[in-house]
Amino acid sequence: MRILVAAAALTVLGAATACSTEAEMRAVDRTDAGAAADAPSGEAPRPVPDGDVRTLGLVTVLDDGDGPEMCLGAVAASSPPQCSGPALAGFDWGDAGSEEAGGVRWGSYALTGTFDGSTFTVGDAIPAALYDTTAAPEPEPLAAACDEPTTTDTAKATPEDLDATLAAASALPSYASAWLTGDDTVNVAVTDDAEGAEAELRRTWGGKLCVTTVERTDADLNEVNQELQAALGDQLLTSGSTTPDSLDAQVVFDDGTIQEWADATYGDGLVRVGSALVPAG
Repeated sequence: MRILVAAAALTVLGAATACSTEAEMRAVDRTDAGAAADAPSGEAPRPVPDGDVRTLGLVTVLDDGDGPEMCLGAVAASSPPQCSGPALAGFDWGDAGSEEAGGVRWGSYALTGTFDGSTFTVGDAIPAALYDTTAAPEPEPLAAACDEPTTTDTAKATPEDLDATLAAASALPSYASAWLTGDDTVNVAVTDDAEGAEAELRRTWGGKLCVTTVERTDADLNEVNQELQAALGDQLLTSGSTTPDSLDAQVVFDDGTIQEWADATYGDGLVRVGSALVPAG
């Protein structure tokens, strides 16, 4: 069973075992069933913005000796951090916000400027200390798979019961995915026999439960994910699944043409493309 965290960065994580942590309790496990998508036809487009663009909130800027880079994807939580991204031109660290260790300088900034497809030329850089965090976008909360989750036995809803139920879900013949929502609902997606799946899960879980059906398997989504990585190359920052039957792909920049390519290649709704750089206006 694989778990994906619903957040700005969409990264596939390992399966939860033993007692669930709070993060795991709010995590989502994605798998789906159905025919795998055909291989992409033609190269993915590489759009370049016409005017000024900005980052979606704060990003890490890092210089390990080769010049400053703008890290739009994953950042390793080390000291100094490790990350990479488009080169920056015209960047000034300013008087606040940067750190240095081991010959590396880094800091968090909200950037505005122009992007030519490889280099981001900075017009404005706001350090984290001066940035209004209320302007940063909030990730959408996970939604339950049904409008009214049912409960059968509130005494059978302990963390140990949860772990047993997630394990039982992953063992279902038609298992697709499982995730937890903020109202303590266990959501399970299967490709067939939702009624039978719910009956089996009620052997270990008496709390709120929603069982739904989807089309694609975990293997299907993994295949599409691998194809996206090959087709998009260095444009792709992160990709993974945060809702059943779909993939989220975060790219450096998209003006809609990458989304159109994904829809034409895989069908509408299977791949949802997000852009790390957005128009500044």
